[in-house]
Amino acid sequence: MAIKRALISVSNKAGVDQLARALRNAGAEILSTGGTAKFLEESGIPITKVSEVTDFPEIMDGRVKTLHPKIHGGILADRGKGAHLKAMDEHGIPPIDMVVVNLYPFEETIAKEGVSLAEAVEQIDIGGPAMLRAAAKNFAHVVIVVDPSDYQWIIPRVEEGREFTVEERRRLAAKAFAHTAKYDGAISSYLSKEEGDGLPLYLSLPLEKELDLRYGENPHQKAAFYSLRTHRVGMANLKQLQGKQLSFNNIYDLNAATLLAMEFTGECATVIVKHNTPCGVGRGERPIDSYQKAWDCDPVSAYGGIIVFTSTVDEEVAERIASVFVEVLAAPGYTEEALKTLSAKENLRVILFDPWPRPEEERFEYKGVMGGVLVQERDARLLELDPPQVVTKREPTPDEWEAMLFGWKVVKHVRSNAVLFSAKDRTLGIGSGQTSRVDSVKIAGMKARSPLQGAAMASDAFFPFPDGVEEAARLGITAVIQPGGSIRDEEVIEAANAHQMAMVFTKMRHFRH
Repeated sequence: MAIKRALISVSNKAGVDQLARALRNAGAEILSTGGTAKFLEESGIPITKVSEVTDFPEIMDGRVKTLHPKIHGGILADRGKGAHLKAMDEHGIPPIDMVVVNLYPFEETIAKEGVSLAEAVEQIDIGGPAMLRAAAKNFAHVVIVVDPSDYQWIIPRVEEGREFTVEERRRLAAKAFAHTAKYDGAISSYLSKEEGDGLPLYLSLPLEKELDLRYGENPHQKAAFYSLRTHRVGMANLKQLQGKQLSFNNIYDLNAATLLAMEFTGECATVIVKHNTPCGVGRGERPIDSYQKAWDCDPVSAYGGIIVFTSTVDEEVAERIASVFVEVLAAPGYTEEALKTLSAKENLRVILFDPWPRPEEERFEYKGVMGGVLVQERDARLLELDPPQVVTKREPTPDEWEAMLFGWKVVKHVRSNAVLFSAKDRTLGIGSGQTSRVDSVKIAGMKARSPLQGAAMASDAFFPFPDGVEEAARLGITAVIQPGGSIRDEEVIEAANAHQMAMVFTKMRHFRH
């Protein structure tokens, strides 16, 4: 099938002049509209304006220009049917063999700060998707090109006069439908967000593959990372500076570590995660201080873990990290000396977050289940009561308050049932993922390497019995922060009073399954 007539109308004009020139040199007529027509003419490429074919001007600020039978008839005609050919002849409809279209930059527009609803709506393309879908439907007779990266193999094909196979046209059609589906998904998600605070009745997730990963949770599983194209946040903004290819587990663990690190945005803090579970968090005046506090919580678990810094990694802490085995290191910045030091560890994955993620950037989180997806608002809040309610006879000391609030930030990110021991600037012991809360207390005590006398305990949900508080008192814990809400709250408070412990209720639970 020779390309005798091509319609070109693109928002992204990168490389389109080269494609148009190749088509013209091969003898094809080029139809074009608006800004694309002007761009091609300024590039010295003769074109025929669509308005000349339709004998109707572009109207309504360009909203109506290609929605015309002489355009869509030329795209949609089934050239294997005599009736279609007869209709084209009767109505003077020229066949169109190639359609090169990409759409108004809706996603780029809504990603900008302060964009109004009216500005976003104006970037909803109508004629473009209609032409894309028409050409993709009729791929048996029309070549549809939506992705500028395809120009690199299409141009030589045009220059050499080679035909496009049915398989090539089908593949290009599939890409076009994926493009319009993603585009409509972005619009649907944006307009649903504008409706209010509720969960939308229909949820579109415009996803695009960012990375092929080494493998999934296990080496026999294939995996890839897809980003939400409506807004690039979080893992979509990571930049790998060195190291092996990322795996499914690397990104999953890095996400968990980053969400926890975001609780300490603006501070100098270090988070270490292993198997999606925190195994050490510290804060200090310098990165080396926060790192050492985090590492000392559980060095055995930290080995081979994921480390996230909230501040720039300097040479001093880079040297310490380079002396141990770490899977992934991530930070909002690195000094040149630090990167030079880390380069000696060729397999270490070094990640730069640019920009550093903000908690408000992503409202929902999604968990796949058989046959569907669970959707919930992200657990972005920390306290229902600020400050928490003191329920014991003894008030916490200033140091205990700091230790409790530090622990409360971290325990929110530990798998339930979660119990955590902390000082005011570091975690001391973490018990996670147990079906019994008192067992989590015991595990946190077993994992602790530093003395616990005077430390605080945080629990992600209420204590159903006094046993957890009694076990903590035996270990030396003097202050407890928990949501409260058990039918045995009075018994738990009595146990705390009996051991001269301070206890506060937050009135907010933080389950993490």
